[in-house]
Amino acid sequence: MSTSLTETISPTGSFTPDIFAQHLAAQTGLPDWWLDAKRTAWAQFQSSPLPTIRDEAWRFSTRSGIKLDGYAPASASPSAQLPAHASDLPCAARLVFSNNVLAQHTALAADLAARGVIVEPLRDALVKHGDLVRRYLNQQHTNLGGDKFRALHTALAHDGVFIYVPAGVEVPTPIAVVHQASGAGATVFPHTLVVAEANARATIAEFFTSAEPDAVQLASGVNDLFAGPGAQLNYIAAQAWSSQTLAFQHNAITADRDARILALNVHLGGRQARHESHSRLIGPGAHSEMLALTVAQGTQEFDQRTLQTHQAPHTSSNLLYKNALLDSARTIFSGLIVVEPDAQKTDAYQSNRNLMLSDTAEANSLPGLEIQANDVRCSHGATTSRLDPEQEFYLLARGIPKAQAAELLLFGFFEKVLGEIPHEGLYQTIRALIQTKLKK
Repeated sequence: MSTSLTETISPTGSFTPDIFAQHLAAQTGLPDWWLDAKRTAWAQFQSSPLPTIRDEAWRFSTRSGIKLDGYAPASASPSAQLPAHASDLPCAARLVFSNNVLAQHTALAADLAARGVIVEPLRDALVKHGDLVRRYLNQQHTNLGGDKFRALHTALAHDGVFIYVPAGVEVPTPIAVVHQASGAGATVFPHTLVVAEANARATIAEFFTSAEPDAVQLASGVNDLFAGPGAQLNYIAAQAWSSQTLAFQHNAITADRDARILALNVHLGGRQARHESHSRLIGPGAHSEMLALTVAQGTQEFDQRTLQTHQAPHTSSNLLYKNALLDSARTIFSGLIVVEPDAQKTDAYQSNRNLMLSDTAEANSLPGLEIQANDVRCSHGATTSRLDPEQEFYLLARGIPKAQAAELLLFGFFEKVLGEIPHEGLYQTIRALIQTKLKK
């Protein structure tokens, strides 16, 4: 069903002024500047239309599937289930949210806390570390077309996570964060703010799940990742929302001088899922790795929009997005490398690889470059391929069942991304989530 322009003017769906007023009234004790930010975001949400056929930022997206009716702010849920194998993952700290409310909290080790590491619910951090949080919270936006849904997130976000690693401190094991949606019509707004100061080291593992595999739900999340000079920050995320979730995720990545950020996202769940990711390299020597893999089945649609912005000289970035498509699934990849005038000696690469496992699947790729400096090395590309019949025959000839052979080849396709996961336990957890998806 097509969506006419008259149907897409300033819609708010189920999100009425009364809903916002009730939410704001519940934000007792939080700083005035944060409440003002919520009011501003609510006004932006109300005044912004849903995407239309005229929006280049939504090219190839199924706009008729983006409707905000039938949802409601999720009711508090007393418990949450961890994703497969995540409960066995060695962690420096773990926070589990169910329907926007903290359900479990494994505290940070005393020695790390004594060195100034902070891992707290965002609501607590807004009160206890208000000036520090304000310096970074919502300071960078993705600017890739999903501003309406980010505004909705800011207006109605109840809680989130604040992770702060002081200069020179290394957190040796991952910090794990889990967000779960529960109940039909539930709406969740995860927010994770991570700051690694100069020469700090940390790995964040974030999981997005639904308690019911086929519940109709809405998720709109934000990640703000900052790496100070010389810092190394690894962010690994696995999205496994229900099969009927409408999902939006906005990742804003900032790397200062000689910093390195790895942002690796695994996309598995949702009816229609849009992921926007923008890396900004603001200091000389900064580097970002933007990696992703997707398993798309049934009629799922995964919409991936990326931006690599080089603002300083001698910066580098690498993007590799790999999609495996089955049945009648669709993917959209639209990526842009921008090299600003002062960013001489930039080295940037972008690649989208699509593995077609069905004749009725559809992969769309729109890589691009915008270069304003004259001494750079930049390239981009996209490919579409199928399983290698010779490799498949080799496995079948050795008695490996066809389904298992296809799975082995699929993991071979993904290994260049999976192999960048820095902790073995986390690597195995992500593999288990992908295997669970393939069995559906």
